[in-house]
Amino acid sequence: MEQLAERAPLFSDEMEKGLTLTLAMEEAARCLLCFDAPCSQACPAGTDPGRFIRKLRFRNVTGAIRTIKENNPFGWTCGAVCPTAKLCELACSRTAIDKPIQIGKVQRFIVEHGWLMGFSPIKKPDKTGKGKVAVIGSGPAGLTCARELTLQGYEVTVFEKKGQAGGNLRYGIPPFRLSEEGLSREIDEIVSLGVTIKTNTPIEGKEGLKKLKDEGYQAVFVSTGLWDPIRLGIDGSDLTGVMSATEFLGSMRSGKASEMESLIQNKVVAVIGGGSVAMDAAQWAKKIGAKDVYVLYRRSYTEMPAEEKEKIQALNDGIHFLILTQPVKYVGNGALQGIVCRRTRLGDPDDSGRRRPEEIPDSDFELPFDVAIEALATRPEPALKEMAELSWDKNTISASDTSLQTSTPWVFAGGDIVRGPALVVEAVADGKKAAQAIVEHLEGKGE
Repeated sequence: MEQLAERAPLFSDEMEKGLTLTLAMEEAARCLLCFDAPCSQACPAGTDPGRFIRKLRFRNVTGAIRTIKENNPFGWTCGAVCPTAKLCELACSRTAIDKPIQIGKVQRFIVEHGWLMGFSPIKKPDKTGKGKVAVIGSGPAGLTCARELTLQGYEVTVFEKKGQAGGNLRYGIPPFRLSEEGLSREIDEIVSLGVTIKTNTPIEGKEGLKKLKDEGYQAVFVSTGLWDPIRLGIDGSDLTGVMSATEFLGSMRSGKASEMESLIQNKVVAVIGGGSVAMDAAQWAKKIGAKDVYVLYRRSYTEMPAEEKEKIQALNDGIHFLILTQPVKYVGNGALQGIVCRRTRLGDPDDSGRRRPEEIPDSDFELPFDVAIEALATRPEPALKEMAELSWDKNTISASDTSLQTSTPWVFAGGDIVRGPALVVEAVADGKKAAQAIVEHLEGKGE
């Protein structure tokens, strides 16, 4: 029987503690050992929780680690941030008896235990010189694609515009949800296989893809994500203290953290939006010393797109929710001093399936705020849309559903830049799908 420690050591001080060995084994023991496990079918990334939980139950811990890491290079990250309650845990057969297995936490424990053991199931491949492939963007889709291609013998270079690899995982998720240590470890594992990452190296504009072609890259995978924030555009948006969530979260993950903390500490902060990014921004503002934080959302609490556990965590952290509230004007003299809001009510459902917010006439009121963080939506950066080889469907690249191939045969695309804002597991799935399609294309078997 393999030796197991009670707890793996890799935890951020800010991040919620994971499972102990005892708790992980108790969860695994609850598994019904389903044939054709529905939890595995419900994982977009194909991580196969039915298989790794079964292996843990019978104390084949190296087999459990291998299952996760072979299927998902971001197994630890997904275990930490994936909305399992809407995916694998929702499908868990145990729900017919009592409650689902805590699949995400078990997955995270298994990967952490592998790090404690020093067990690395994925080995660096022998170089076969099959060819060169470029990946633009180092988020989960890009790095997954890079790993899969490298394991199949291709020389892969990842081009990243920012100073560090990781994409939105690095610059968009707070450390209390995803520790930098764990993320860096998974990225380092990918690099150790032979993947080259060039940071501070944007590939964009009219000549971006042509330049890569001229340098000998036979295929390109575009996985840049969405980094241009959509703003409210109301009066006063240029006041000091008004910013996007992209700016706020990115600053906190870069060298501008102290400057942002000075702006936030002891101030009253409004976060505008109701998604996961809004919850992250609100909680982080509170954790770095904001006096009060309010979430302003134009629909009802139940229609917020954030996960229920995220909303509950925000409430537990002392975040105030102002629902059915639409900001219409920022007020201040150089710096933000308040927000004029308008009451809303819910009308008929719109295209999203949620009831449309309707503004109530003569219902304006003003609240004092020092900082406003707009956590709305994001779109591609303008320079990316200039790439001549790409066809666009509004704010996403047009690509085949089956192969992720674009209108230019040697260019593939995936992740948020194709799906719109999506999940980490979906980005991992796109990376795997694109890698296989690129191999088939280069070997004459693809579309």
